[in-house]
Amino acid sequence: MTKQETNRGPTHDSSYKLLYSHTAMVEDLLRGFVPETWVAELDLTSLQKCSGGYVSDGLRDRTDDLIWCVRWGRDWLYVYLLLEFQSGIDPWMAVRIQTYLGLLYQDLIRTRQLSSQGRLPPVLPIVLYNGAESWTAARAFDDLIETAPSVLHEYRPQQAYFLIDEQRIAAQGNLPKRNLSAALFRLGGQPRAGRGTDSAPGPGPVARGLGAGRPAAGLYRLAQPVFSAQAAAGRRLRVTGRLNMR
Repeated sequence: MTKQETNRGPTHDSSYKLLYSHTAMVEDLLRGFVPETWVAELDLTSLQKCSGGYVSDGLRDRTDDLIWCVRWGRDWLYVYLLLEFQSGIDPWMAVRIQTYLGLLYQDLIRTRQLSSQGRLPPVLPIVLYNGAESWTAARAFDDLIETAPSVLHEYRPQQAYFLIDEQRIAAQGNLPKRNLSAALFRLGGQPRAGRGTDSAPGPGPVARGLGAGRPAAGLYRLAQPVFSAQAAAGRRLRVTGRLNMR
């Protein structure tokens, strides 16, 4: 078990997991933040949350992650959503992703959840990261392996993952409108007007980001523990900084 996995905050993580257990959140995440043309080919009305009842290294249940499946033509495509909330960055994330997807595929084989041609379904692994530091870890397994003779090239693992770095995306602006995930990312970097930066943001930015016809207030209530945890982390960092300067 890695150090990063042992330092997860239960309130922060469970709130995010609750948010991304809603179909609308995952649909807007795919529509707004996966810039691939094939996303338009997905039948997002078919999104289903799947069981993730398997274990990783150290027999740690992967209950913090979410697995969704969606129709792509006649077959299913899986979306592995890994929720990453550490203050630090795991340089071996690509190795973890390969391990988790291997376990997922073993489970799909065991339960006979195969394509119409009897093959394994494709999986899009997404790392949803909201740490303060920019993500610097390698995004492909191959980048973590030393150079080897060319004859070994075809035997090198090629697994990669798609990173969504929330705070950097929010800072760049131009977030999609009427998008639940965009509103969540925008909320994460905005304090409530008229109060200190330690305060969690209010529902106003959510309502503006979603527009009419979206459950803005309900999203805010679900997300409130996330931003309260962010504010507490900010206070701890400032206190630590002041102590180090003395």
